[in-house]
Amino acid sequence: MDKQILLINDIAGYGKVATAAMLPILSYMGLPVYNLPTCLVSNTLDYGKFHLLDTTDYIQGVFPVWRELGFRFNAIATGLLASPRQASIVAHYCVEQAKQGTTIFVDPIMGDEGKLYNGVSEESIDSMRLMLSVSDLTYPNYTEACYLTNTPYRAGGVTFDEASVLLDNLRKLAPRSVLITSITVDGQPSVVGHNHISDEHFILPYDEIPVHFPGTGDIFSAILIGQLMHGQPLRQSTRRAMDSVAQLISLNQDNRDKNRGIPVEKYLHLLDFENNNDNPLL
Repeated sequence: MDKQILLINDIAGYGKVATAAMLPILSYMGLPVYNLPTCLVSNTLDYGKFHLLDTTDYIQGVFPVWRELGFRFNAIATGLLASPRQASIVAHYCVEQAKQGTTIFVDPIMGDEGKLYNGVSEESIDSMRLMLSVSDLTYPNYTEACYLTNTPYRAGGVTFDEASVLLDNLRKLAPRSVLITSITVDGQPSVVGHNHISDEHFILPYDEIPVHFPGTGDIFSAILIGQLMHGQPLRQSTRRAMDSVAQLISLNQDNRDKNRGIPVEKYLHLLDFENNNDNPLL
């Protein structure tokens, strides 16, 4: 049976971000994808004006129906959660599913550049810590890792030793595999990680392209998850996701309206890869 994955993330009506970016990628990679919208947003937030519908009441009604019908997923990937109440409901569902063997991927979307997004409270952070506790892989950015671990944010970056301490503190919340994205280590933009199977830290540097597209984190997440679900090891999957995102940014850097995100369907053929189902998931 194919490995089924549930995306718990927002849906934007205009723009390739969140579910709209992740679903075509994971589907192209051969995974049956289901979705549970955490909110409906009129367009990407980068336009500066938007309308948002919080779907917490809907989600609260969905889970009992799914339990009654016996719906199960091999993996759940969570993204933006619209409120502390919603985060708590989703967190408890993920805890329940993890006990039944579901792999949990957590992208703790809370902030960037040293600041929390509007509406993210200490209660939201506590709910996210609960989700991290049952995650098989979590991948906060540097800002989010700092807030989750109560670590001071350093705008100028950190040393590798400091990054290793931050990884260790994050692993106290998420005892399996972890990544920290968009972190400057010894002056070099990097992704740092810990693979719980090999019990080792690693660092993957990259060259930053000075162009901003919303949704690149979601593209990274989808490619990473797709690789892992096909049995690729964590470090290799992370590098592939990083390189693919860089390639997509480079190919689209002259787009006139970057606030729409990257039109991922046009580039799905670039994601072809050789499956290796003999490797462990993480």
